[in-house]
Amino acid sequence: MARLKSPILTLTPEQESDAVHKLQRFLSERFELELGSFEVLELLELFGRDIAPHYYNRAVNDAHTLLRERFESLEVDLWALEKD
Repeated sequence: MARLKSPILTLTPEQESDAVHKLQRFLSERFELELGSFEVLELLELFGRDIAPHYYNRAVNDAHTLLRERFESLEVDLWALEKD
């Protein structure tokens, strides 16, 4: 059996429990699908391992873009302070 990757993001036990309950409620209300905690935890682990990295990388990229824009703005402001 192939070894699974470690999740890029981990939750505290309280966060994990809350997420499991929210997923169970969502699946039940939206799809009338009743899953136990074990099955929902597997689904949550799938998100953490295979889907969360995409969101994480996007957030890092967005932060990089924002910081680059802010530093460029600071550079313009600093040049404006230069004396002749």
